[in-house]
Amino acid sequence: MSAKTIREVVAVGLLAVTAGLPVAANLEAQVPQPPVKAAPVKPDWLAIDGIMGREGKVQPGGVHRYSFPRGDLRVKIEGVVAKPAFALGSWVAFEGTGTDAMAMGDLVLTEREVTPVLAKLQQAGVQETALHNHLLHETPRIMYLHVHARGEPAKIAEAIHSALGRTGTPLARPSGAQPTETLSLDTAQIKAALGYGGTLNSGVYQVSVPRAETVRADGMEVPPSMGVATAINFQPTGGGKAAITGDFVLTAREVNLVIQPLRSGGIEVTAVHSHMLTEEPRLFFLHFWANADAVDLARSLRAALDRMNVKKATS
Repeated sequence: MSAKTIREVVAVGLLAVTAGLPVAANLEAQVPQPPVKAAPVKPDWLAIDGIMGREGKVQPGGVHRYSFPRGDLRVKIEGVVAKPAFALGSWVAFEGTGTDAMAMGDLVLTEREVTPVLAKLQQAGVQETALHNHLLHETPRIMYLHVHARGEPAKIAEAIHSALGRTGTPLARPSGAQPTETLSLDTAQIKAALGYGGTLNSGVYQVSVPRAETVRADGMEVPPSMGVATAINFQPTGGGKAAITGDFVLTAREVNLVIQPLRSGGIEVTAVHSHMLTEEPRLFFLHFWANADAVDLARSLRAALDRMNVKKATS
């Protein structure tokens, strides 16, 4: 409160006393009150589910994530037929309010699909932040289009869904009943060697390792589930072996520190690039591939994680 305002309030108080009026009521009327902030408008997630044609999965940090596995594609990587959950999962995630949400995603596309999808997204105001490979030696060739948008989540969802309609991506609502999954890998040994546990998703053992620091973009916090956690996928290939792929989320200083243990462990680096435009700190995404003994690979991956600023495993 300024000196002038204070003098005015004291004067009002003295006049109130002279007039025999309650001082507190008059002072309360004169002292500037802080503005009342309106509660943030929550998105209508049921409506977003309807637009996307499937139920979004709630992630930590209030993130709603929608997955679109490319079950229509049969992609082989050095003789291994990749499961959709292994390296062919388009997704988009939302956080924020019903009037100002941030969305990020990664769309899995064939080469022929890139231009029609990009054109549709540009028309709808959805930004493209990266377009590149994640794999090597795959057939057919697969491209990955990273997207970013701010605004009303319903409008963003309509744009994404419409763009996916220009691809072969299965858009029908997934059936509720999922078959019981089994995995021909010793996940307990993988967890012990890697230092982090994972979850089973459609025949793939998936591990997510968040960074220790907070990541921001456009003034908003970006939770790990919006694509800024290191992702490691194991797909069994028989005899205790597994194909692995995913991406390490790294600062510039960490990139070559991580490459060294990966190469020492026989893990191929398939791409190093950015996925976003305005993130802080600046991040680079290192993609990898190998097909060998799953536990041995987990040990090499652990050596790489030990050179990064990641959160310690809770159990």
